[in-house]
Amino acid sequence: MDYEGNYEENVTVTYGPESTDAFNDSEDGPQPCNYRVNHEQLMIIQTCLYSFICVLGLLGNILVLVTYAFYRKAKTMTDIFLVNVALADLLFVIALPLIIYNEQYSWNMGTWACKLLTGTYSVNLYSSMLLLACISGDRYVAIVKARHAIGIRAKAQIYSRLICLVIWLLAIALSIPTFMFYERYEEEDFDGRVVIECNFNFKSIRTAQLMKVLVPSTQVSVGFFVPLLVLCFCYFRIVLTLLRAQNYQRHKAVRVVLAVVIVFILCHLPYNALLLVHTGNLFGERPCSEEQKILLTLSITKIIAYLHCCLNPILYAFIGVKFRNHFCKIMEDLWCLGKRYFSSARSSQQTSELYIPVHKSSIEANHENPSSFTM
Repeated sequence: MDYEGNYEENVTVTYGPESTDAFNDSEDGPQPCNYRVNHEQLMIIQTCLYSFICVLGLLGNILVLVTYAFYRKAKTMTDIFLVNVALADLLFVIALPLIIYNEQYSWNMGTWACKLLTGTYSVNLYSSMLLLACISGDRYVAIVKARHAIGIRAKAQIYSRLICLVIWLLAIALSIPTFMFYERYEEEDFDGRVVIECNFNFKSIRTAQLMKVLVPSTQVSVGFFVPLLVLCFCYFRIVLTLLRAQNYQRHKAVRVVLAVVIVFILCHLPYNALLLVHTGNLFGERPCSEEQKILLTLSITKIIAYLHCCLNPILYAFIGVKFRNHFCKIMEDLWCLGKRYFSSARSSQQTSELYIPVHKSSIEANHENPSSFTM
């Protein structure tokens, strides 16, 4: 799916003289711009990188869900939010191979696949970003408001699942334009060949002009700037609190906080900044070469943004000591299970030991670390 929806798409109406677009200057006057230049080479690169993102994201997020399902029950608000982030990212990486397949084979699965797969990523975008903002808010309460954290979080935990439900419903609502207006359609390229596209397709100029501004603006504001402001405020206050704390682990915790914020900014800022600039220039004349460069850069920064779904398990789950302990317990139990399988041990005994950690008492003896930043 195109993260920005490829807002250079053709609509099923003819623009009037007041409309402007990218153009080629020639002796015969302005000519239409070829947006598909180097398309085949770009598709090869995207397919390779998307495959890497898919494998890494699938592995990481499945491990997070398995760990929480069998070994570490979601107890805190952050745990519940992390499970939902992993579900959102897993939803996207499952859809990604189907997106790659359809792009390679002209969306032969039809319009329903075009709508469903592109809509799936839109839902993932909004839900995962808003959930990450919720995680930063919970950590802010746990660390900065530590004196009142127990009471606040005990009450808030009751509503944590409700918060997640509201976020998922909001993400679906914000993705309605994608489900409605994305379609599979045919058009001729500059060589006269029929090209199959899955993109926004509008029935009127008014709708096209509205959605071309509304969809990317909502994506940039709700899907990036609002979570970014929440993350920056919460983690800035968290860093100040940690630096004042007399704790030998504070420097490690500060590094974790900085890593979370820096990775978020590096992954999402380039793409969203370019998308904002591109949206602002949609209805003004611009040279074809400049438009081609911006679209190529959008494609590259979009891939970088996709990488965040692979990094979330590392930044928010595996970096914690207790989560790593539970994960290591999974590996240990799987190894023991494999040995016992080959030694013909009873299958019922194997199953029981897979689901109930032997060292549960040692792992659960310590209280949950409310900061989630223990290295």
